[in-house]
Parts: sequence; C-alpha cells; structure tokens
Amino acid sequence: MVTGEAVTPDATSPHVLRGTPVVPGVAHAAVAVVAGELDGAAVAAYRASAPTDEAAALEAYDAAVALVADGFATRASHVEGAAAQVLTASAGLARDRGLRSGVRKQLRAGADLVGAAEAAVDTFVALFEQQGGLMAERVTDLRDIERRIVARLAGLPEPGVVMPETPVVLVAADLAPSDTAGLDPAVVLALVTERGGATSHTAIIARQLGIPCVVGVVGALGLADGTTVLVDGTAGTVEVEPDATDAADRVAADGALRAATASWTGPAATADGLRIKLLANVADPGSAVAAAEQPVEGVGLFRTELSFLDRPSEPTVEEQAELYAAVFAPYAAAGQTVVVRTLDAGSDKPIAFATHEGEENPALGVRGLRLAADNPDLLVHQLDAVALAAERSGVDAWVMAPMVATRDEAAAFAEQVRARGLKAGAMIEVPAAAVLAHRVLEVVDFLSIGTNDLTQYTMAADRMASDLAHLTDPWQPAVLHLVAITAAAGQQVGKPVGVCGEAAADPLLACALVGMGVTSLSMASGAVRAVGAQLALVTAEQCEEAAERVLAAADPTAAREAARAVLVPRGE
Repeated sequence: MVTGEAVTPDATSPHVLRGTPVVPGVAHAAVAVVAGELDGAAVAAYRASAPTDEAAALEAYDAAVALVADGFATRASHVEGAAAQVLTASAGLARDRGLRSGVRKQLRAGADLVGAAEAAVDTFVALFEQQGGLMAERVTDLRDIERRIVARLAGLPEPGVVMPETPVVLVAADLAPSDTAGLDPAVVLALVTERGGATSHTAIIARQLGIPCVVGVVGALGLADGTTVLVDGTAGTVEVEPDATDAADRVAADGALRAATASWTGPAATADGLRIKLLANVADPGSAVAAAEQPVEGVGLFRTELSFLDRPSEPTVEEQAELYAAVFAPYAAAGQTVVVRTLDAGSDKPIAFATHEGEENPALGVRGLRLAADNPDLLVHQLDAVALAAERSGVDAWVMAPMVATRDEAAAFAEQVRARGLKAGAMIEVPAAAVLAHRVLEVVDFLSIGTNDLTQYTMAADRMASDLAHLTDPWQPAVLHLVAITAAAGQQVGKPVGVCGEAAADPLLACALVGMGVTSLSMASGAVRAVGAQLALVTAEQCEEAAERVLAAADPTAAREAARAVLVPRGE
C-alpha cells in the first residue's frame, strides 16, 4: 500500500532546517544557490557614462523597459494558468506610467539614470509594503524588474535563474515570477526559499508545476553550492547531507506515491465511499479550459477581478457576459457547477474603476462586497452579466460575495442574486462571519471558506509577511476551529460548505477538513490529483479522528504531526 510516509527528522538536529511546507514531495540532490546581484563594476561604469539629458535618459529608460516587459510577455505566452498571470502582471508593472514618472522626477532632482530608476522603485516598494497583502508580495516583483532594467541599461544579461544541466535543489532568498514560471521540474527537483509565505508567487507556481517546495527556511542561504540536501515538502524540512541510503528509500517511496497520484482519475471519495467534490480555482478562460482537463467536478472559485485588473473603466455587461460565458463553457456539457466570486477589488487587488484611493489600512477597508455600498451599479452590472452568461452557456452558476461580515450583508446580497435565478452564497473570510455562520446560513444557499484571508484576519498577520509565516500557516488551530464551526453550521441545516483557500490543496489538511464536515474542496487544478489520491487512501472515520486531533493541537507543527499519525500509518 502506498501511503506517502516519510520519516520526520529530529527537529533538534543542527543538520535540519525548517520552513513552511508548500508543495508535498521528497527530493534529494545538490544545492544550486540563485544569485540575484548584478556585476557591480559594469553597473558603475555605465553610471559614469549614462546620459544626463532628461530626454535622452528617458529614451534609454523606455528602451530598457520595453525589452524587460517584452521578455515577460514572451515567457507568459509559453505558459498558462498562474504562471502566465503573474508574468503578464510583471510586464504591466514594468511599463507602469507611475514608475516612469518617478524616474523622471528623480532625474530632475539630479539623480543619474540608474539612481533614478532605483529611487523610483524604492518609492513604490515603500507604498506596497504599507498596503500589505498581495501588494506587499509584489515587492519581490518590483525588485526583480529593477534589476532587469538596470541590467538592460548597462548592457548586461538580465539576472535570474540559469537552468542547470543536472538535477538540483534550487535555493534562493526569494524567486520572482520570471524565475519560477520557466522552471523545468525534470531538472529543478525542489525549491527552497529563505523568504516568502504559503501564498507567495513562488509557492503558487511551484504548486502548479508540482515541484516540492518549502518557503521561509531560516538559514537556507547559508547552504553552499553543491551541498547535498533532502527536501521534504510535506514536513517542511531541509536535511543537510542526509544518509544516502535513507534518502534514496524516501525518494523511492515518494515516487511510488506520485505514480499513484498521477493515475487517480476521480471522482473523489474516501476509502469507505464518502463523496467529496473536488473543484478548481480559475481566473480566466485559459485557466478554466486547463482545469477542465483535470478530474474536477466544476469550479469552486472563479476569481472575476483578475480579468479586469488592467481595465481603466468598468467593462460593460455584455463584455463581462462574454468573458464569463467563455469560462463557463468547458463545464456546461457535463452539467457541472461554476461558483463565481463577485469582484474582490480593493486592498491587494486595486482596480481603477472600483478601488477607493488613499485608505490608511486598505486590508481592513472598503473591499469586496463593501464596494457595493457606494457603487451599487458595480454589483448590479456584474450579477446581470453572470445571469446572462449562465443562460447562454447552460451552466449551473452559483454566485458568492467576498468579505461578508454580517447576516444583513449576506441577506441583501442573496436577494439580488436570487432575483436573477441563481444560487447565492457568502465567503467566510472574516472571523465574525465564521462565528455566526449559522445566522449567515439562514439567508444564503451555501458558504465557501477563503482560508487565506480568514487566516490573515484571525491571526492579525499579513499573509505575505515572511517573518510572520508561522502565524499565517494554514494549520493554525485557531483558524481551523473557525473552519470547524462553519462546517458544523452547514451540517446542521444541510447546506454545502466548501473551502477554496490554499488549505484545500494540502492533501493531509484536506482530509482533516473533510473530517470537520467540509463538503467540497477547491484548489489550483494541479493539486487535484494529489488530494483525490490521498482521500482514497483513508476512511471517513480516519478523517474525523484527524480533525479531532488537529483541533486539539497546540500549534501548526503539532497539528501536522497529529494528522500524519492518523492518516499516514507507519510500517505500511
């Protein structure tokens, strides 16, 4: 029987580094450390000869930006899903007019061109860090763009990962989207970063590629090139110079598990027949088509806002309906459900036609459903478009609102959704809504738990802050207690409660969520087979026992170990 068991190393050993596990899997190879610095002498030489005239300097800057942005766009055209999205976003960020204005301002203040570019980026970095959330995560993208622009100005090759010829474990401070999107899983056997969290770009793309990944590993950059390590993406450990025989055995066991995972075709059920819906998270027609090729039973989270991030004005109802219908199309013939999330604009996802400007704390400000208070037509138009797209495609469309905090908010939203013949739901991201889930369920048809934001708000910790990764771990018992409360409320009234955050993509945590009463799990499509294969190995009773032990644990590490003890029997 394939169980995926891996021996957890002694946490007190000086040869074991620990971080946040992101993508399960075991890899044994030599370390290749990614250097992110440019040739200082070459940059200094360019600065001494760079154009001083403002027009000439901006012309050189524009030329460098065009090369960098085109490079991102080219890479985006060769990948799909999350990788394509983040590369396209980086191309847009490189071309940002505000960044160019900052460069011009610095030039007029007397800075040389390289200094002007660096200072302009510094300004945006400070702004993004202040806003927090995913905007803070984009600091890595900005720094990557800065290095690439400076490299182009100085006539140097753009920095980044140079694909090795032999299999390696890639180690870095952090990785930009342009680095991770082009990785070859046959050569890069695992990723280890010193910074980043479970929802960073590195984590998202590693999950899509299926590369074992551990982030937030303190001391990772202390590893020398060529050092042999064993990375366990389930336990979140990096063992330095492990025993070769033991490492080979663990890699072989992991290989057997991966083979079993690859052959899983669904539908999802526990070993004793408890059915669980496995759904996909999508953002656009391309990702919807790709997800439909996996053994999913529909879409559990359609992130509508990601298609409109670069729009200067609100798209028309017809424009929206056309895009939504394209997302619905792959699921219509099979009679599958597509769960649409209305615009989650604001905070870390600024949209020109929706987001409030100048909020002191945007993560706690006007975002998601709250935007409809001042701009009701925004929601009206989107619901009209969803209804029109559902009618045209014949898909079973459910609609849920993000950032619901009260029963009254949920009721007002549900009334508008049902008036269009659609099922109405609410996302549980705010702790207040989780605590009163039974009251929210009085007025909606279903709930979907967004564990990423629920964790952030429960733990009062920015989910993108690498130094707070221990607090934003999806295994935090306090967060899982709120999940259990919400799931129990659904069971009491017979209404579905799903999870659509990154927690659903963790095979062991997925089993514990099922044990709490969650009825569906929605995730990146690349994670579906691993979750489905794991569920098939355990019984509903084991899932319930795992849930009980996880909820009794004192911290995330203890919670993981408790789940493994129940779900991954030793000696089989």
